[in-house]
Amino acid sequence: DFFLYSNYPNPFNASTTIKYQVPFQSNVSLKLYDILGREVSILVDEQKTAGRYEARFTDNNLTSGIYFYTLRAGNYTQTKKMILLK
Repeated sequence: DFFLYSNYPNPFNASTTIKYQVPFQSNVSLKLYDILGREVSILVDEQKTAGRYEARFTDNNLTSGIYFYTLRAGNYTQTKKMILLK
């Protein structure tokens, strides 16, 4: 099955890791959005074969607050919340 794990650590300061899995080859998109829904970062945007993956997010330009990350792969979409504390 497709699956999006919670980022670790959460809350985070400076960097965090997001893990996900895909059951078959798919075009995978993993994007980060601010609280207003504006895209702030593209972590993954490529074809992936079946397996488990992780993406590391590091950005010192963002302000403290709540952010959302969304995984889109095949017909699967999942969004989770993360908190940046500086």
